[in-house]
Amino acid sequence: MLFEQAIVCLDVETTGANPLTDRVTEIGIVEMMPDGSVSEWSTLVNPQMPIPAFIENLTGISDGMVADAPTFSQLADELLQRLEGRIFVAHNARFDYAFIKNEFKRLERDFYAETLCTVRLSRRLYSQHFKHNLDSLIQRLGLEMTDRHRALADARVLMYFLRRLPQEHAAKTIHQAITHVMAKPALPAHIPEGMVDDIPESPGVYLFYGDDEESLYVGRSMRMRSRVLEHLTGGRRSARELRMAQQVKRIEWRETTGELGAQLLEHVLVKSMQPGNHPRQKEINALCSWQMVDAPMGGKMLVLKQASGIDFGRESNLYGAFDSSRRATEALRNLAEAHKLCLVQLGLELPARGKLTPCFGYKTKKCRGRCIGRESSGQHDLRLLEALIKMKLQTWPYTGPIGIRETFVGREEIHIIDHWAYLGTAKDATEVATIVSSGPKPAFDLDLYKMLVKHLKQAGTQVVTIDGLPDY
Repeated sequence: MLFEQAIVCLDVETTGANPLTDRVTEIGIVEMMPDGSVSEWSTLVNPQMPIPAFIENLTGISDGMVADAPTFSQLADELLQRLEGRIFVAHNARFDYAFIKNEFKRLERDFYAETLCTVRLSRRLYSQHFKHNLDSLIQRLGLEMTDRHRALADARVLMYFLRRLPQEHAAKTIHQAITHVMAKPALPAHIPEGMVDDIPESPGVYLFYGDDEESLYVGRSMRMRSRVLEHLTGGRRSARELRMAQQVKRIEWRETTGELGAQLLEHVLVKSMQPGNHPRQKEINALCSWQMVDAPMGGKMLVLKQASGIDFGRESNLYGAFDSSRRATEALRNLAEAHKLCLVQLGLELPARGKLTPCFGYKTKKCRGRCIGRESSGQHDLRLLEALIKMKLQTWPYTGPIGIRETFVGREEIHIIDHWAYLGTAKDATEVATIVSSGPKPAFDLDLYKMLVKHLKQAGTQVVTIDGLPDY
């Protein structure tokens, strides 16, 4: 026998993929005892919420089938007896374990079990195979299934998989693989295991708190639990991360529907909380940008405008965003030198009154002579525009606010953006209307602008106009 204690191969069917908001609709258990005996148990569960149509199509479990089934609270005692003292075996164990744990948590009851993930075990023992999902295991085992996506049938696959292992691997190899897969991360001594146990392997933002609820850090990841464990246990942690790991007393986390949602939420939280292990953000009032205007000597020149006098989303002739006048001037001088632009024409030097005077760049052979009339304004303007093209700030390309639709395993959210300002995230049309109509628009934020410009350029980004959102 592979184990010296009883194990349960378990599978759950659910109303969705989020253990915090979705519910269990079916539980299937195959118990394997050390003496080789096997017993089975399964039950439908009334989730006390509607089953979405796509879930019904997937599993075949309908609202009518679970209407008279027991609720989880009615099954809790019996289920706990079947699980206590057993190793919890599941395919993608974090999913099934999180659902069972959260169902108990709703009843204000604790549940903990040692877990073995057969996805990870398959990857460890069968690295030559590319896929390790349940359908791949079924194919490799040569099983014929007519009731795939029903809990007991899927749990049986795990039993067959475990029984096959001794036929294909040495006992020592199997034992080492199981030990590796079941190994717990070595958390700092002051952090209880349960603190990270509930964090899902999904997109979102995590927050670290220290003594007296001091905000230490805000981070984001497409796989939150793994990233948090990297912070706390990773072998390549920096000195700063090592210090932070010793300070963490509480971890909070918030799921999002994808990467953009995580980026936006992280940005908002860092800005509002100013955690101690984040670099301080520049104030918006310190920002400035070059604006192209008509020059007194003909052609175009640049004037430096402070953020308080700029509508970044509507202006069409802004170039660069800098956190100080010194940095802005330095950047423009470097640009002028690289492209042999005239310092007088740009507005960086004042011309002599009443006559043409060569600028400093012309004297050092870094200007083509616009200052003394050797280059036309049209030629200089063309070269200036070519030099500035990468610095140009994009004008808001829409007539008003938009929504960026983002989905993740059945969940959907709309991020509301207006003139590069993030207004909020909505889950339905009512929330969209509330967000759009509430309060003044936030000030321009350079980091947010860069984030949104990059995201809108990505293939597959779903942009919807607010006028089109009532049907959402």
